[in-house]
Amino acid sequence: MRQLIGIIIAISFCVGISSSVKAQQDAQYTQYMYNTLSINPAYAGSREVLSAVLLHRSQWVGVDGAPTTQTLSAHTPITKNLMGIGLNITNDAIGPSRQTYIDASYSYGIEVGRESQLNFGIKAGAHLLDVDYSKLDIFDSTDPNFQSNVDNKFSPQFGLGALLFAENYYVGLSVPNVLETKHFDQSNNSNSNTVAKERISYYLTGGYVFDLSSDLKLKPTLLTKLTEGAPLQVDVSANFLLYEKLTLGAAYRWDAALSGLVAFQFTDAWMLGFAYDTDTTKYTNYNDGSFEVFLRFELFKKYNKMLTPRFF
Repeated sequence: MRQLIGIIIAISFCVGISSSVKAQQDAQYTQYMYNTLSINPAYAGSREVLSAVLLHRSQWVGVDGAPTTQTLSAHTPITKNLMGIGLNITNDAIGPSRQTYIDASYSYGIEVGRESQLNFGIKAGAHLLDVDYSKLDIFDSTDPNFQSNVDNKFSPQFGLGALLFAENYYVGLSVPNVLETKHFDQSNNSNSNTVAKERISYYLTGGYVFDLSSDLKLKPTLLTKLTEGAPLQVDVSANFLLYEKLTLGAAYRWDAALSGLVAFQFTDAWMLGFAYDTDTTKYTNYNDGSFEVFLRFELFKKYNKMLTPRFF
């Protein structure tokens, strides 16, 4: 049955390149609160230190051809924390296709009152698409749509974002890519009469930190994603921070999945986190869930070391 689900994934991909229009989806994260730069360039520099995150996600474990994602992001403030720069590299694979995103971010902030800051961000980069049709079990080997692989097909990326934040809250609005890119059209492949379009996605994120006691904090967060031609995605989560070290939480992706999250701050510089998702759909019996693991490193200046680490 799991091989059958894998075949369905491959068929879905093939349908996406053999029909008139299909939407390409951004990579999905459960621990988006630790990986905000990937969806909002205004986050660059907001942690006030050099911060780097390495994340891996395996979705629908046990299913052949299921999505896997790896992300490396790093950002740092410049010019008294009012400007920031960042770099994000993402590798996203599903079935016979692999997509690589490489982009650089820049943010500029203005002080709002005594404790808040409003950042505006832009990012620009490249999207590379590879498709290896030899990974498919093609019924008709003479089908012209599958005669030539796609190798490093380039598309430009340009994104915008805004982030209002303070020590205990943040609200973000972003569009990771404002360009709609067509793949597999006749102008690029004379053997193909297909079009797959990368749709624009709009993100709204937010979070707040409640001090329940001197050793316990609660942070609820929200992520909403709106993409034309796709269902509205709503993620809500609640994380507890104990003794400034251990984070425990749960998340719910509307009509899709339930998740458990855990993270541990080993030192001021190093943090390790893990999340596990279980589907709430009819496909839950055909996979072993999804998981994410991330590692964060932060370089503190000696004169700017945080006594209380930021919770987001």
